[in-house]
Amino acid sequence: MEIKAVQVKELREMTGVAMMDCKKALIECEGDIEKALDLLRSNSNLKAEKKSSRVAADGIIVSALSDNYATMVEINSETDFAAKDANFLSFGQKVKDYISKNKITDVSYFNESEIEEDRKSLIQTIGENIQLRRIKTIEYNADTNVGVYLHFDSKLAGIVTIKGGNEVTAKNIAMHVAAFDPLCLSEENIDKDVLDREKAIYENQAKESGKPQEIMDKMVEGKVKRFLSEVSLLSQNFVKDSEITVQEYLSKDNASIVSFARLKVGEGIEVEVKDFAEEVAEQLK
Repeated sequence: MEIKAVQVKELREMTGVAMMDCKKALIECEGDIEKALDLLRSNSNLKAEKKSSRVAADGIIVSALSDNYATMVEINSETDFAAKDANFLSFGQKVKDYISKNKITDVSYFNESEIEEDRKSLIQTIGENIQLRRIKTIEYNADTNVGVYLHFDSKLAGIVTIKGGNEVTAKNIAMHVAAFDPLCLSEENIDKDVLDREKAIYENQAKESGKPQEIMDKMVEGKVKRFLSEVSLLSQNFVKDSEITVQEYLSKDNASIVSFARLKVGEGIEVEVKDFAEEVAEQLK
């Protein structure tokens, strides 16, 4: 039977699914739009599963600030193009609205919420793997100032809570956390395994120098000290004034940091890089 363009257009507008998929559904359902709609909906889970194995390393971060908690969520897509799609951004707004009303600390919670159905529908609409990958939530009291920083491209964010100071102080530190990615609050808080691993690297480097043990020990000590100053939040040079440390900036406002968190889109995801010839060859197959 002949499927008219107007039917395909109508089904496309109802579902947001690709035109070709709409036409195939209409052909299978002999032009019945309602049956075609049900067919596409029933197939959405299958399509979502097929795409879930593809690497989603791009996307955005959404954040929300409530009365006693602040949350940020990393939402991944496969490409930056999809991350700028109106449907993707609309989904991001739904996630933001949801976390502003529900305190969530585990990203798996979304699997049992209405957000999961919206996610599967979005996969069907834009044809890419969409994942809610990570979530960071910080709780705070009424006497705590909280700062949330979201970079202009929505791919980098930070949350900081402080005692003393004000909201501007907290937001400036949140910006610093997003930019400098500190591993710990102070040098005393560094994870022992992380410090031991770095120290072992420096010791191996010192041995390769062939210098006397006393000089090698000083070399290692100096590198460890520099490493700690670079990864400890309080000893880092402040992002808005490199002449002072974060600790010195906080001291000006009689403030101290209670907690902090940071997210960057795609961080830690390994993406296989192929050259253009390889991609063309794969598609020809």
